[in-house]
Amino acid sequence: MKKYYAVIDTNVIVSSLLRKDSIPGRIVDLTLLGRIVPLLNEEIIAEYKDVLMRNKFGFEAGEVNDLLFSIREKGIFLQRKQAEDSFPDEEDIVFYEICLSGRSTMESYLITGNLRHYPIRNYVVTPRRMLEIIEEDPGL
Repeated sequence: MKKYYAVIDTNVIVSSLLRKDSIPGRIVDLTLLGRIVPLLNEEIIAEYKDVLMRNKFGFEAGEVNDLLFSIREKGIFLQRKQAEDSFPDEEDIVFYEICLSGRSTMESYLITGNLRHYPIRNYVVTPRRMLEIIEEDPGL
């Protein structure tokens, strides 16, 4: 089974918890099954936790902690590789830079529901496109 390496933007994680039967939900399921290997650093984990614990979502702390524990266990932690690009939201840079770091040694993606927040690159993909990439792989 081929593994795919990806930075998963926070909006995908949030969407997966809001609707487990959604495309972002499938991305997280594939991550928990080990098909998608999350690329991380401590800033990304902190961002996930900060956003997922916001009252407006109403997620239970135990559910959030269990998910983050699993993502952390399945993930590969990397150092940021400086990006030369500009970003509309400075907080998004870490996701892109970790993806760049991953790309220096492996094929990796950045999965996001907000393509406009990142430079246009073939490896910055929506959750739907990531599923298509996995499903199109002849090595299945």
